[in-house]
Amino acid sequence: MIKKVLLDTNAYTALMRNEPQVVAVLGKAEEIFVPVIVLGELFFGFAKGNRNKENLNLLNDFLSLPGVSILNTSIETAEIFAQILLALRKKGKPIPTNDIWIAALAVETGALVISFDTHMSYIDQIRLWDGNK
Repeated sequence: MIKKVLLDTNAYTALMRNEPQVVAVLGKAEEIFVPVIVLGELFFGFAKGNRNKENLNLLNDFLSLPGVSILNTSIETAEIFAQILLALRKKGKPIPTNDIWIAALAVETGALVISFDTHMSYIDQIRLWDGNK
């Protein structure tokens, strides 16, 4: 059993497409975290699309499921963000800022990150789902 997982935006999208690997890993999780940063990315995507209301309804239904929680940032998150950003700069591996915030929340909660962004593998501090777990 996987205790805690954290969804990246592309993992939520994969879940909504019923991709078997994502559905399977989430089915094993005790807690599913959705960072507020991911919500911002989703709201943006919904707003620029032509199914905004339908997508918002699906998201609200998902967020109301038992075991699903929204993660907000804190001072601790900001400190972890700074450490991750510094480590990435030292490696010469820049990644999108939102993904650093998402990773910081994963470190803070100890959650496994579900993401299809290969650049997330540059972050040593996180546990990254490999698609087979």
